[in-house]
Amino acid sequence: MADRRLQVFHTVARLLSFTKAAETLHMTQPAVTFQIRQLEEYFNTRLFDRTHNRISLTAAGERVFEYAERIVALYSEMDIRVRELTGDVSGILIIGASTTIAEYMLPSLLGTFKEKHPGINIRLKVSNSEGIVHMVEENSVDVGIVESPIVNKNLVVEVCWHDKLVFICPPQHPLANKPKITFGDIQGLPFVAREEGSGTREFINEYLAKNNMPPQDLNVNVEVGNPEAVKSAVEAGLGVSIVSQATVVKELKLATLAAIPLEPPLERPFSIVFQRQKFRLRAMDEFMDFAHEHCEKRSAQKNSHS
Repeated sequence: MADRRLQVFHTVARLLSFTKAAETLHMTQPAVTFQIRQLEEYFNTRLFDRTHNRISLTAAGERVFEYAERIVALYSEMDIRVRELTGDVSGILIIGASTTIAEYMLPSLLGTFKEKHPGINIRLKVSNSEGIVHMVEENSVDVGIVESPIVNKNLVVEVCWHDKLVFICPPQHPLANKPKITFGDIQGLPFVAREEGSGTREFINEYLAKNNMPPQDLNVNVEVGNPEAVKSAVEAGLGVSIVSQATVVKELKLATLAAIPLEPPLERPFSIVFQRQKFRLRAMDEFMDFAHEHCEKRSAQKNSHS
């Protein structure tokens, strides 16, 4: 952007946080503060009120933000239109993904995407589903991929593919040889759960409730923050769990875990989520097209095997 100060101001004003703006722009907080101070000196007025560790826009700041919104949108449109003429696809694409998706599904997808678009630099942010949705809402990522239901009407949510969840336990566990696992089998057993805010945890709780088993009746013995920790805890005999089938491929080959289908079956959608915007960077458009193509191929493969 021609005026870096305006870009920094726009980000701070949108997030109302110098810290979050610095993270989004990959700058230090002092550098962000310096850019804002320069813009305030240019206009010879304060643009932000700073009180009790919170900031808000002044009247002048509100006016500058109105124009900054239009300037940023016009700049994005100009960038897209010029690159359409030149055929150049480059830039930075910031993707947010929940832990399961980032560790087990996204690497192969991004590898293929990078082969097709070497000029696009990808930055990946990983959190639980709740954290990723929050990043999308704050515009700190361009697009998020999550496994939990999204209720924010200001976001576009597109279901991409479905993921099957399975019951896991050590191979020597009494349930390891059952053909199917019901929720009655699980009730009372020590359970290894993901943390609150995890899409997996939220989805399992909803499914239990639908099948007349209150989530609070689940005998949670251990809470952990990622799928690897869940598997390690189950391998160590700390309990049983429910995880994505895609996360236990290695353990099944090594016979360190047993995975049994659930009855009724448990599937969840993986969704792409992004802000409603009139103009998007070409890099994001290319990724969205690529992701949709990838999802269609997965769906076709699943249908051919069913």
